[in-house]
Amino acid sequence: MTNLFFPDEKVTDNDLYFLCYMVERIARKLHQKNRYVVNHISREEWERLISLAGAWHCENPLKVESEWIEEYHLVRGEFDIADVDKELVDEIPSETQMGKVYTRLILSTLKRGENFVDGMIRVYNDDICETIDNYNSSAYYEPSYVITKAYNDGGF
Repeated sequence: MTNLFFPDEKVTDNDLYFLCYMVERIARKLHQKNRYVVNHISREEWERLISLAGAWHCENPLKVESEWIEEYHLVRGEFDIADVDKELVDEIPSETQMGKVYTRLILSTLKRGENFVDGMIRVYNDDICETIDNYNSSAYYEPSYVITKAYNDGGF
């Protein structure tokens, strides 16, 4: 994928990771599912954001989070990712850990001719996210190839 602002530069896997990390942060802060955040920002805007990810990396994540919530009019919901069975879950994975899970899934399932943004929108809108984001299950910490196979097979 080519950077919109610097055509000689390619968008990197790390730029995709930054978006996945921010989606996770914002969704958790607003008590929304990741899908909500992804779908309330236009595809064109995601392409702009991924092209600017290198600069966003240098910013305080709290500032970026706040700016995106305000700019894209994202609102608080009722879903709490941390609402888990304490008998099953000692510690929920961090935003960085889940950003990596989703980045690897997007990269491992990219289709021919699909760019990172298209892959991100496709993955976050798949039903498998319900399982991955259910921390009472073990899906989120399965090896990447297991998650990819589950995605390709239609579920765990």
